[in-house]
This record gives sequence, C-alpha cells and structure tokens, in this order.
Amino acid sequence: MIVSRLTCRALTSHLCAGRGRPRVEMTRPSSDLAEFRKLFAKAQHIAIITGSGVSAESGVPTFRGAGGYWRKWQAQDLATPSAFSRSPSLVWEFYHYRRELMLSKQPNAAHIAIAECEARLAKQGRSVVVITQNIDELHRRAGSKNVLELHGSLFKTRCTMCGNIAVNMKSPICPALEGKGAPDPKAVDARIPVENLPRCEQSGCNGLLRPNVVWFGETLDSDVLTAAEREFDMCDLCLVVGTSSIVYPAGMFAPQVASRGVPVAEFNMEDTPATMSFRFHFDGQCGSTLPPALERHETELI
Repeated sequence: MIVSRLTCRALTSHLCAGRGRPRVEMTRPSSDLAEFRKLFAKAQHIAIITGSGVSAESGVPTFRGAGGYWRKWQAQDLATPSAFSRSPSLVWEFYHYRRELMLSKQPNAAHIAIAECEARLAKQGRSVVVITQNIDELHRRAGSKNVLELHGSLFKTRCTMCGNIAVNMKSPICPALEGKGAPDPKAVDARIPVENLPRCEQSGCNGLLRPNVVWFGETLDSDVLTAAEREFDMCDLCLVVGTSSIVYPAGMFAPQVASRGVPVAEFNMEDTPATMSFRFHFDGQCGSTLPPALERHETELI
C-alpha cells in the first residue's frame, strides 16, 4: 500500500538525515503557470487532493487552531467516539450546527473550476478525481462526480447498531434538534434524551445514528483509502489544493507521487512542509489561482 511504503520511506529518511550523506540543495518550486499548463494539456489522469483551505473561501470554519471553538470546545473535544458515548446530545448539537451552516454556504470558484474541468476532460477520454479531506460535500454540490471523501461526510449517517450508512439531507436532521446548536459560549446544552436523537430508519432497527465522519482516534475507511491509493498510483499529474499537508495519511500522498517523478502542483496561501518536494507552487487563494490553471487549454478540441 502507498501509505505503508511512504511511512517506511519517510522514517528511513528521517533516521538517516545528517549521517554523513551529502547535503542536497533543494530548489524552489516553479510558479510558471505556462509551464504547468503544458503538463496539464498532456495529462490523462489528474488526481486532486483538497483540504480545508478550499472550503474556507466559502466561509466554512475550520475548527482548527486559534479561534476554532464551538461554545467552549474545539472539534478535538467533541469529534471522538468517547465524547459521543458520554454525551450524544452535545455531539449531535455540534454536528447539527455544522450541517445547518453548510446548507447556507455555496461552492466557490475553486470548487467550480475543478468540477468544470472534470466534466470537460471526461468528454476527451481524460479523467479527474478529487480526493478530499473535507466533509462538507461542496465538491459534489459544485458538480464533481468522481469524489473520494477521506474523512466522510456531514450529510451521511451511520447507525451505531446495524452499521447502515445513508445519505441524510434533512433540515433539521430530527425534530428535537430544531433551533439547537447555537455556537454562543453562553448557550445552554440542550440535553436531548437519547431516544429523541437521530434514529436509524432501517426496518426493525431504530438504532442511534452518528455522523458518518472519521473522528479523532478512528481509522479511515479501508475501501476509500485503497481507492485513493489506486488513484495516486495511476495519476500522471497531481494537484494539492488548500491543504497544510500535515494531516496524515492524506499528507503522505502527494510527496509519494512526486517521489516517482510525477509533476505535483501545490495551490495554497502559504508554504507547507511538503512544498519543497513539489514541481510547482502557486501562492494565493485557490479561488483565484486554480481557475486559470484548469481552464480550457488551446490544444483541447472538445
């Protein structure tokens, strides 16, 4: 598996650093858009990995770092199996707030550029796949069809009893959560009885539902991870869009692609720990830098 290979390679590189090996001077990634466009025009299978920076431009809070609080908690306090076990009502308030907030947001120019590129290249027999760390489904709402959600989706639920996963776009997700979830630190917890929280609609089940997202301490869905690895193994061009490249295993993918000689282009507001391993880096908001990079090339006939 790509993750296993990269983990070993990264560990070996770390352990060997500074042990008599000649120092290799790293060159700054190129910001030559024309050169990137030449490679884009030839690429047959483009893998795009996206992170919270893309959604931030749509006004979606990241809940990471300073200021990322809901009431008095950060996501790391609530997005865990143990938090859900202790207080499913509180956790559901948090996710209800996020679901309702997302329904008020719209895909931005970066989401739309990716979706339009996928649709256009598909007519040419070329492919674009989005591997996203985001759980907001803005890529799908923009029109992207080929999407792998590494961390799940706010708009899918999983039953804690029967395991059924289902799309759920209800607003509110259940009557008891209507009007609940205010982020104000002074807001009073709803303390909704567990029987009134979202329940499974599978025949004869009625189990408690949870958001179908990957919580802290949980592993990624093996099928999704395997599919992502396959896409990165196949791609002949990789884009890293709006991600810090520090969340693993997602942060491993693009450096591994670059290590086998495939061009990787990073679109981000700032450098990341992986920047120097990439062929290109385009600084700025993704909604500004990505559309001209993915627009129709003059060599495209369709």
